[in-house]
Amino acid sequence: MRTMTVRDEQAPPPAPGADQYTALDLANSAVALPGGQFIDLLGTPPAANRWLVAHGLAPADAELRETCAARLRALREEIRSLLASRVDGHPAPAGALAALNDALTRAPAAALLHWHPERGLYRAASHPTNQILEHALAALAADAAELLTGPDANRLTACGSTPCNRYLLRHGRRHWCSTRCGDRARAARAYARRAAQPTAG
Repeated sequence: MRTMTVRDEQAPPPAPGADQYTALDLANSAVALPGGQFIDLLGTPPAANRWLVAHGLAPADAELRETCAARLRALREEIRSLLASRVDGHPAPAGALAALNDALTRAPAAALLHWHPERGLYRAASHPTNQILEHALAALAADAAELLTGPDANRLTACGSTPCNRYLLRHGRRHWCSTRCGDRARAARAYARRAAQPTAG
């Protein structure tokens, strides 16, 4: 499977529901494409920074490092695990629940109290970049929890077009995340019908 940058191919449009739930857009930021290709919108620290900025979760100058980008990708995988269990009707994985709950409680509400031999007691926030990331992860976790437990949870589904791995909120009978996936699914069905017809002669 070849991972491509977004410059190699334009990322697909947001799936239905991604405008309502940032966590859904996060889950869909790793996109499987035909031919074994793959787009990761969080694949590098600058890409992860751009994604957070575009979603109002970080300032443009946040300058995420790889450790922060990796934590964002890790949360994405935990959210995807919970979405999959919800869609498939399986019990929620304990590890994914723990990771989401941890993210929910990580955002510091105040500058913490510290002790230094020369300075004595003092208050300080965590490293600014870490603080930005903690708040972003907490916001995404809260959004995922709302998606999974709120009124839209029953509309959650997986895209019905192979090999797409994205999730969406179903509208009517639509089970595709994009027009491109819908066209691909219809073409595959038409091909399967033609292949099943007996040949003359």
